Amino acid sequence: MKAWSLLLLRVGLGLLVVVWAMVKLGAPEAAIGISDTYYGGLLSNGAVQLVLGIAQLLLGVAMIAGAFRRIVYPLVAVVLGLGALAVWPSILDPLGLIFGRENVQILFFPSLIVFFATLVMLAFRDEDTLSVDARRGG
Repeated sequence: MKAWSLLLLRVGLGLLVVVWAMVKLGAPEAAIGISDTYYGGLLSNGAVQLVLGIAQLLLGVAMIAGAFRRIVYPLVAVVLGLGALAVWPSILDPLGLIFGRENVQILFFPSLIVFFATLVMLAFRDEDTLSVDARRGG
């Protein structure tokens, strides 16, 4: 049961990373809008979005496969952790009781759970036996 649960968690996290990569690659204007809103415009450049999209796509596919886990799992944790950090008001106050309802989005609250899921994958990396790495003996 544990191996299958880790497989499903890994695939779900990898698909999330792939979906965000596809936004960067397929709708860079939307990705730039997200950057403007949540990252202070730090990544608001089409070329930057292209590079990030390609890197994120490769990262997501590797996560889904369970390849290069010693490198990929921590990178996914950083990517999804930064995403959660960018929406911290919605995590700290999902109902808008502190920051006001117009300043938070309850749908961002699961970003915390998603980040915690990456920590579970890191903690149980060696028990993720249905991965490419495990099949190769790595």
